[in-house]
Order: sequence, then C-alpha cells, then structure tokens
Amino acid sequence: MSSQKNHSLWRRTGYALAGLVHGLRTEDSVRFEVTAFVLVLVALAILRPAPIWWAAAALASAGVLAAELLNTAIEALADHLSPQLHPQIRVVKDCAAAAVFVSVVGALVVAAAFVVHLLRR
Repeated sequence: MSSQKNHSLWRRTGYALAGLVHGLRTEDSVRFEVTAFVLVLVALAILRPAPIWWAAAALASAGVLAAELLNTAIEALADHLSPQLHPQIRVVKDCAAAAVFVSVVGALVVAAAFVVHLLRR
C-alpha cells in the first residue's frame, strides 16, 4: 500500500472523491445529509438571502458531512481492528457519533437563526 503523501493534488483529490463516493454508496446518513444540503441550496436559491447566509449554510452543511465521513472512517477502522465489541472501541465509536450529533445541532442552530431572520423581514 502506498502512502498518500507527496502525491499530486489531482491524485489526492481522487482519493478524497473516492471516500465521498464510498460514503454515498454505503451510508444512509451520508446520502440523507447530501440530500438535505441540496434542498438547503434550493431554498437559498429561491429565497435569495444575503451572501452571509449562503456561507453559514455551506459551512454548517460541510461540517455535518465532514463529521459524518470521519465517523464512517473511524467506525470502519474500529470494526476492522476489533470485530468483537470492546469497551474502548465502544467509546471511540460513541465519541465519533457524538461529533456528528454536535455538528448537526450546530447546523440546526444556523437554520433556526435563518428562520428568525426571515420572520423579522
């Protein structure tokens, strides 16, 4: 197995896209989050808010998706290293899931702030 260090930007981008495709193919939550992000983009296109709201939505959505992909990677590695349920592996997996949860809560706060903004117009 070759290291991903010192490869070209194109090759490293290919690795990243392969990870995203893997997540889309294997994880319902990744597909849901990408679908939610597309719907958010559609809503923003219709509502046409200030650019700051586009940036907030993009950052929140990217944070959720990044956390979910990291959770997927951590779970896959943990399952490979310890197929049996182990208390420490449980902690690792729970913490990774908590990272996704925290990012989702943050994204929901952004969504709530946007709704409040719309109602005050």
